[in-house]
Amino acid sequence: MSYTLILRTQGLLLIFLGLAMAIPGIIAFGYHEDTYMSFFPAAITTILAGILLTGIFKPLQKQISHREGFLIVALGWVLATLFGSLPFLFASTFTGFTDTYFETVSGFTTTGATVLNNIEILPKSILFWRSMIQWLGGMGIILFSIAILPLLGIGGMQLYKAEVPGPVMEKLTPRIAETARSLWKIYIFLSVAQVLLLMLFGMDLFDSVCHAFTTMATGGFSTRNKSLESFNNPALEIICIFFMLAAGINFSLHYRLFNGKLKSFFKDREFLTYFSIIITASVVITLALAATGKPAATSIKNAAFQVVSIMTTTGYSNTNFDQWSGFSKILLFILMFIGGSAGSTGGGIKCIRIMLLLKMAYREFIIMIHPHAVTSVKIAGKSVSQTILRSICVFVVCYLLLFILGSLFMSLCGLDFITAVSATAASLGNVGPGLSGVGPYENYQFIPEAGKWALILLMLLGRLEIFTFLIIFIPEFWKK
Repeated sequence: MSYTLILRTQGLLLIFLGLAMAIPGIIAFGYHEDTYMSFFPAAITTILAGILLTGIFKPLQKQISHREGFLIVALGWVLATLFGSLPFLFASTFTGFTDTYFETVSGFTTTGATVLNNIEILPKSILFWRSMIQWLGGMGIILFSIAILPLLGIGGMQLYKAEVPGPVMEKLTPRIAETARSLWKIYIFLSVAQVLLLMLFGMDLFDSVCHAFTTMATGGFSTRNKSLESFNNPALEIICIFFMLAAGINFSLHYRLFNGKLKSFFKDREFLTYFSIIITASVVITLALAATGKPAATSIKNAAFQVVSIMTTTGYSNTNFDQWSGFSKILLFILMFIGGSAGSTGGGIKCIRIMLLLKMAYREFIIMIHPHAVTSVKIAGKSVSQTILRSICVFVVCYLLLFILGSLFMSLCGLDFITAVSATAASLGNVGPGLSGVGPYENYQFIPEAGKWALILLMLLGRLEIFTFLIIFIPEFWKK
């Protein structure tokens, strides 16, 4: 592997991250907050570290290999979260490094789990940085780097394959840098559109920007203790439902839509599955809520909002769903595992994997009935390769194994059963709020330090879709 190439790429990442830190520093000036004394030193430190790496390690005319791509992405996320925690550390926002790093990783991985008891007392600049790191992590800081790699004579295809979530990697344009820029343009356009709509329906500019950042990232950090419920404005909730739905869709479909190919949505099997699950779950939970005597309009709104929020792994709340019936909570818990679409900013196993697993199961039944039948797993009439099917099976096994091990470890840390399993599922799926002790009205502050570090690892594994992070711990990875 070319460590020169790997470390130089990390330097470019840190320079970009340091420049981003200056924005909340400027906001601190605007709101007359002394936190600018935290952001500017953090920004300077990060930029200098980036300049040092890019200065020492000179550019190479080289295509990135598979191993280099995995290491660049994994190391990039670790460095981004470490340096991204500097503003919180310098501002003494949290009591110790564990809480600081937990919140930072939760932000960059778009998990949305928090250790803060009172969010609303924080300075505006700190709230903005919490939201901004989710927005950056949503599309992927590494993905941004792909847009500038051609300037260095470095091919970015391996980075794209390691960073973009999902079992099937799709290049939208002939040049990978052009693909990255196209995705960022769509991401920014949707974010700006949401800001304008939120402001139109009563939310101020600051809250609108922060919530647009964390909606499009399917992150869920809010500027209020009770999330969207604090605004008591159904119009804002409906707007967030729409953009959470959009963020949970494969961005290649948005790309086609922007190029006038609306029919792509209705031809895409994963989108149809994704939308069908959301509609079905919303209807079922609406009926369950209505059966308890809640007004029909309230039941529809709350059910749709929470189903979309959990399914897309955003994690916003507009009500305390931890008080719903056991049936409704179990259904939401299942949605945590399913997650959004491949190629979206959402987490979870992803709809496409669930679809293919069910198709594989059906194929096995056919083979049991007709042992000599020659069958294949197809989507939209196209056969899916055995390599992809094998990868999906391994991924799901690893995902469930991590969930089991994480739940056992959290129970060893003293958490009750429901809190342990939901905290694990919410962290691995990058959802944020869970049930019981980590429900929508609670936070992760009470969890012991060992438990927080376990959840930090799960958040990183979930965001990097397990393989990208775990593969660097395989001895063969480092052999020539």
